[in-house]
Amino acid sequence: MTDLFDLSGRVAIVTGASSGIGKTLAGALACHGASVILAARRKPQLDKAVQEIEACGGRAASVVVDLANYHDAETHAAQLSEPYGSADILVNAAGVNLREPVDEVTTEHWERTLAINVSTPFFLARALVPGMRAKGWGRIINIASLQSERAFPDCIAYGTSKGGVAQLTRAMAEAWSSDGINANAIAPGFFPTELTAAVFADKERSAKNAAQTAVGRNGVLEDLSGTAVYLASRASDYVTGQLIFVDGGFTAK
Repeated sequence: MTDLFDLSGRVAIVTGASSGIGKTLAGALACHGASVILAARRKPQLDKAVQEIEACGGRAASVVVDLANYHDAETHAAQLSEPYGSADILVNAAGVNLREPVDEVTTEHWERTLAINVSTPFFLARALVPGMRAKGWGRIINIASLQSERAFPDCIAYGTSKGGVAQLTRAMAEAWSSDGINANAIAPGFFPTELTAAVFADKERSAKNAAQTAVGRNGVLEDLSGTAVYLASRASDYVTGQLIFVDGGFTAK
């Protein structure tokens, strides 16, 4: 029987792959057979992530790139396609959350947040779509958030951008699914990453978030791996335009 989760022969690009969610998902895709290109700004962290994947028998390469400038998406796409050829899978995991009171949000921070969290995922995906279309198969996985549907304090720019990611995902699915390119989004609950360091540093707040879930705990990064592999594989052939919450039931309560 064919293994629906086998990614052998697939090429995956993962942005924001030097740490946190991006690094974890890159490792998961590699463990299931994909050749993975890890993209981020920090070379030492990228090199370490590639070494960890290779030590487990995976195939990985890294490309140092600053994705904040979405005007260079075509150039970025070409750079990211150099190691293994055109991508079958794109995981848009790069993101920023500057956490500012609403009255202190600057135009510079607003524009940077929307550029990295919404604009780059669209323009990078669009630049990679022709290669996917030529194969008649592709997967785009965006990283949404609880804030795609909920509001939290001091995060108006981030929340706006993640609401945009949810709609961007639906619009991508409408535009490209007929070409065999499915687009979906994972909306994580509370996971320990660089972006959530302040939340987890507050023990009382962290415990409150855990209590809000149905399972009674906050997430660990490996909790996201199965959903990512599913969405990247043939197992999700008839799933597109969806926002999947991996939040331990936080949004169910």
